[in-house]
Amino acid sequence: MNNNGLIELQYMMDQWWFWPLLIWSFIWKGFALWRSAQLGSKKWFVALLIFNTAGILEIFYIFVFSKKKTEKGPIV
Repeated sequence: MNNNGLIELQYMMDQWWFWPLLIWSFIWKGFALWRSAQLGSKKWFVALLIFNTAGILEIFYIFVFSKKKTEKGPIV
């Protein structure tokens, strides 16, 4: 095996985490973008679309910032 083959093999072994992280990020990004669109949060939609945080910002948005506001009517 030549030197280029060893370099390619080492590169492939170092990148084993890439595909699971990409799938993880896409799943959370999809849920967060869907949720922000449903709630009409344009600023959150743009922020979630632009910033790639490996699912961290998306998880915070879904579970912390996107709580539906309850409509409080007059108490009779």
